[in-house]
Amino acid sequence: MNICGCLVHIAPDQAEAAARTMRNTPGVEIHAQAEDGRFVIVVEDTQSRLASEIIMDLHQIPGVISLTLTYHHFEDPAEDTPHPDAQSQTTSRRLTL
Repeated sequence: MNICGCLVHIAPDQAEAAARTMRNTPGVEIHAQAEDGRFVIVVEDTQSRLASEIIMDLHQIPGVISLTLTYHHFEDPAEDTPHPDAQSQTTSRRLTL
């Protein structure tokens, strides 16, 4: 799972058209929109494309002034399965003398 939170700034006169394009892009969700053309979006990997590829395409939407990655979370689904032979992590980060 690859989740990217982004802030997109779009020229206000092109914001509606750009929003429509983003809504129609698989892997993209708009979570907030301001009147001045700022959007908060989340981009996730899809079955056929990586989130990074989708983000690069979003830069090409007419009117996009900037797109900034503000949050990134990655989980490898294979790591979700327990590993019974794995060593335990210590619960304290304090140095012991």
